[in-house]
Amino acid sequence: MIAEILDKVLEGPIVGSFSRVGSDVRSRAERWTSLDDYDLRDKVILLTGSTSGIGLAAAGQFAAMGATLIVNGRRPDKNERVVNELIASSQNPNVSQIAADMGDLEQVEHLAREVLEKFDRLDVLAHNAGALIAERKESPQGIEATVASQVVGPFLLTHLLLDRLEHAGDGRVLTMSSGGMYGAPLTISNLQMRSDDYNGTAQYARTKRAQVTLNEMWADHDPGSTVRFHALHPGWVDTPGVDDALPGFAKVMGPILRTPEQGADTLVWLAADDTPLRSNGKFWHDRRIRNIHKFPTTRNTDTASRRKQLWAWVSEAATVEQRGTDK
Repeated sequence: MIAEILDKVLEGPIVGSFSRVGSDVRSRAERWTSLDDYDLRDKVILLTGSTSGIGLAAAGQFAAMGATLIVNGRRPDKNERVVNELIASSQNPNVSQIAADMGDLEQVEHLAREVLEKFDRLDVLAHNAGALIAERKESPQGIEATVASQVVGPFLLTHLLLDRLEHAGDGRVLTMSSGGMYGAPLTISNLQMRSDDYNGTAQYARTKRAQVTLNEMWADHDPGSTVRFHALHPGWVDTPGVDDALPGFAKVMGPILRTPEQGADTLVWLAADDTPLRSNGKFWHDRRIRNIHKFPTTRNTDTASRRKQLWAWVSEAATVEQRGTDK
């Protein structure tokens, strides 16, 4: 009862919920199970964006829990360095890497092929790659870079690996979103911002809104599937990405920003605990299901028609009709 009251008090003001205060208070009041108590030695996990920040913290925890971990980042040399460090720190030899840029659909397809060829099972696909880009760029396929790496690329990778996840029996697809999506409407025609009105923060928030909507839609796409889809936001976390993209915010909020380990906690918990298997298509923060809307302005844009348009647009952008799935 006290934990419920504390959670509601924290959830009201964003600062209390998103800062390290929220993590510290909730973890103690709710007596969170330590991540070290979970055994993932029989699980295969693909974690994108796992060479820095929240992703690196999650990778370290997964390795320590015994998982067979596939590290993903854009640079093979950096990936290998991270793999070696993880093996040394965890004494878990089952850590490897596959390099791919999640914004380049050809590389995403290569990543999927490598996973299917090298691993006979896949239990968790964790979409964590992504960054806030200050200046507008495009992917090799002509898609705005943030949308490509955080919406289209993950959609394609999920499509290509879905059957392998299904074979696991309780496969999970997890998407690291952001609390910034709370201020963004669901938009399709303006999902890719133009050069003349581009704003990196706004573009990032729009993609994060699309992510959580697609998470719900994936859960509804095949009701008979055993795969569970969940998205989450980590709160405000002290990472190199935040320092680079939002230096003013990082300076002012620095003392109360979460550690990368605190930011990674719910992602790792969603991959390890049995609780997420009892629901599908949910949005989480600090190990609790949250509403994807805080304001009527975003709720009013989240219509069935726009959702249908979003799925159709992403499917076409990812050219999923021309790309096979694992059987």
